[in-house]
Formats: sequence, C-alpha cells, structure tokens
Amino acid sequence: MNGVLQITFIVILSVEFIIGIFGNGFIAVVNIKDLVKGRKISSVDQILTALAISRIALLWLILVSWWIFMLYPGQWMTDRRVSIMYSIWTTFNQSSLWFATSLSIFCFFKIANFSNPIFLYLKVRFKKVMIGTLIMSLILFCLNIIIINAPESILITEYNVSMSYSLILNNTQLSMLFPFANTMFGFIPFAVSLVTFVLLVFSLWKHQRKMQHSTHGCRDASTKAHIRALQTLIASILLYSIFFLSHVMKVWSALLLERTLLLLITQVARTAFPSVHSWVLILGNAKMRKASLYVFLWLRCRHKE
Repeated sequence: MNGVLQITFIVILSVEFIIGIFGNGFIAVVNIKDLVKGRKISSVDQILTALAISRIALLWLILVSWWIFMLYPGQWMTDRRVSIMYSIWTTFNQSSLWFATSLSIFCFFKIANFSNPIFLYLKVRFKKVMIGTLIMSLILFCLNIIIINAPESILITEYNVSMSYSLILNNTQLSMLFPFANTMFGFIPFAVSLVTFVLLVFSLWKHQRKMQHSTHGCRDASTKAHIRALQTLIASILLYSIFFLSHVMKVWSALLLERTLLLLITQVARTAFPSVHSWVLILGNAKMRKASLYVFLWLRCRHKE
C-alpha cells in the first residue's frame, strides 16, 4: 500500500486517540473529583464515568496492539496471544457499547412521555430496568467470550482424534469468526439504542400534537428537553452506525487477500466512536459543559499570564 496513505491513516488514528483520551479522561476526572469530595453523583454521571473509563482502556488497547502490529508484524501473532488480545478487546468494547446504550435507555425513560401501560410500568421500575440491562449485557458478554475462544478448544479436541474424523478449520474461517461474533453481539446494543431514539422522536411528535392548544411556555419547556436529548442521540446514533458498519466491513475484509487499506479504514471508523462520542456527551451534558467552560477560561487566563 502507498506509504503516504498509510501515514495519513496513522496520523488520523493518533488524532482520534488523543481526542478520545482527553474527552473520556475529562469526564472521568470531573465525576471522580466530585466523588472524592464527598458529593453525591447522579445515576447518569455514574454511567458516564464507567463509560469513560472503559473507553480509555479500549483506546489504549487499540493503540498498543496497532503499534505492535505495525512494528512487529507476524512476530507476536500466535494463536494464544491473538485469543487473549481479542478477549481483552471484547471486554472493553462490550462494556463501552452497553454503557452507551444504558445512557440511551436512561435518556428515554427520563424524557419520553407515553400513556402506554407497559411504558408506565417500566418507568416506575426504572432502576430495575437498568439493572436488568446490565445483567443481560453480562450474559451476552460471557457468550461472546465463549464463542471467540471456541476455535482454540475445537482445534485442541480435534488434534486428539484420528485424522479421518478431524474437522478442517482453515485460516479464513478462523479469521472471520472473531469479527463476525463481535459484529453480531455488537448489533444488539446498537438495535436497542436505535429503538430508544425512534421512540423518543415519536414521543416528541406526540407531545407537540398534544400541546398545540396548551400554554406556549409549557410547550417550549418540554419540547426543549426533547430536542436537547435528540441532538445528543442523533450524533450518538450516527457515530454508532459508523462503528457498526465498520464491523460489517471487517467481516467482509476477512475474505479478501489484499485488505490492508480496508483494515485501516475500518480501524479509523471504529476508533471514531469511543473518541469523538465523548465530546458529544460533554456538549450534551450541562454539568460537563460548565466544567469544560471553566477549564477553557482557566487555560485562557494562564495563556495571558
């Protein structure tokens, strides 16, 4: 592949890494600082902190594995090391996806307004819904880990039987299993986030119809709450969609012989979600906006000195 093009992608990845580390680090530091001072942090701040920490770990893992691959191609790619690397990556990746999905669910139940008895039942038991979401994510994570580690167990088992009964698993099948499994398990939180977004849009539409004959101020207050949430969710869903499509491309790239360029494109697209999304969350959260403005003014004053 063209060296200039490769360097370009490396620069983009490096910028994404810096943006992601600063963004997620800022979220984590602001909330942990409040926690250390003995202040009570809200449920959404707890989710934001867990999301930021998981993404910081994910970004460092992406950076380290990428540079090892670039500097020592093929020298460290043993089956055991690849299996460990994928397991660690899956741990932080699934954590990041489900914490982001939990934010979407939190936003939906706090802002949406439906008269449906199922919605009202779940809204009253909101904390149980969030706990159930985390339990479901843990179960799916365990299944994901079992599946991506299955080829190693299969190969060991088949090695002990006669050649006539051995199962043939070629490199293409093995290389496709990891991205395919992660794509399938990554689709579930993506679908949940997409459903909450669509329902929130529907809630806004119903609210506007219902409040057409109400007082102007009341209508504006509720509508602004919907719009603020939708602005954050639109950016989140867009980045989430790019992230999911990059996984689909990763599965497709496993079938190609010359796939270096496609792998670089998918890596850039996947890294954009945990890095850029952190700043979307900062801009969409009043507490984070206020803290970021304070830091900006402090840096500006320091620069003048």
